[in-house]
Amino acid sequence: MTGKLTLKSIEVRAVSVPLRRPVVSKVGLFKDWPLILIDLYTNEGVVGRSYLEPYLRNAARYLVPALHDLAAARAGQELAPLSDFQDNRRGLNLVGYEGMAMIAVAGLDMAMWDALAKAAAMPLATLLGGTLGPVPAYNSNGLWLIDVARLATEARELADEGRFKSLKLRLGRDRLADDLAAIREVRQGAGEDILLMVDFNQGLALGDALHRCHALDDQGLYWFEEPIAYDNLAGYSQLTRELDTPVQLGENFYGPRDMHKAVSAGAGDYVMPDLMRIGGVSGWLRAVPIAAAAGIQVSTHLYPEFAAHLMRVTETAHWLEWQDWHYPILKDPFPIKESCLEVPNRPGAGIEWDEAAVNRYRM
Repeated sequence: MTGKLTLKSIEVRAVSVPLRRPVVSKVGLFKDWPLILIDLYTNEGVVGRSYLEPYLRNAARYLVPALHDLAAARAGQELAPLSDFQDNRRGLNLVGYEGMAMIAVAGLDMAMWDALAKAAAMPLATLLGGTLGPVPAYNSNGLWLIDVARLATEARELADEGRFKSLKLRLGRDRLADDLAAIREVRQGAGEDILLMVDFNQGLALGDALHRCHALDDQGLYWFEEPIAYDNLAGYSQLTRELDTPVQLGENFYGPRDMHKAVSAGAGDYVMPDLMRIGGVSGWLRAVPIAAAAGIQVSTHLYPEFAAHLMRVTETAHWLEWQDWHYPILKDPFPIKESCLEVPNRPGAGIEWDEAAVNRYRM
């Protein structure tokens, strides 16, 4: 199909999917995973799809109306996501650039890009000027703050799910000895050569983070992710200066300006934007070159399908975070092979809903 696409309407549905392994972290306990599914209809018959992972079930109460308002304001207009990214943000700046406003903008943006790539009969990565291929990934589906005695078995299972060479482990238990025991158990289960990305989920105050991370600095860990509150850039700069283990942050960057602030402050060795917070595909395309210009490697946070396409066009692409919490509502999830997510040759981002599952898990 050639020619422009114009926005007709959107359909937004909230679902909640049971998790195979409940999330047990410093930010809470989650046995189910809420998702907001977006279908963007165009007057030309092309449907763009995207989803949001807002963590909290009640977030749908606020995000669904915001998405409908954004779409209603653009109805009848040509899909131009890079321009709309700016216009939609300006339209919400009186309530703030961050939080729910940015998340709603991101959800609509991803659906627009999906529609444009479908209309061009191209995968999103190809539309953006890249190629298809495997994207190195680590398994982020478990190893939460559970009983340490269970970690070895779970690590073995996670590594075997896709012959993974790297896993995400959550740390920040009350005692240093328990964190050290967790590291030993995971390596016992998955092998000494396994790469361990460890995540504290912002669970430590700066002083405690200095004690804990210095004490773990000789453990050969791949990175320390978000030891402290995400907006304490001065604290991150101190940790980055003092530690030998690289510091990772970025899943809570809201838009390109937050990326610029963090890079300018020397607040981390690595960054990992989250698509719903960075501003969708358009936000990614504007934020990630800031990191690349500084030579900082870029990983992803959630949204493995859209993220995989974007990693294929990211100059300093690093690791993709793979999680399958939304897989039950997808018709044909992307395959994992040899520790890589394979980007299939499908138009758009490559996602379609399993409607029977969507109806089963509707909120």
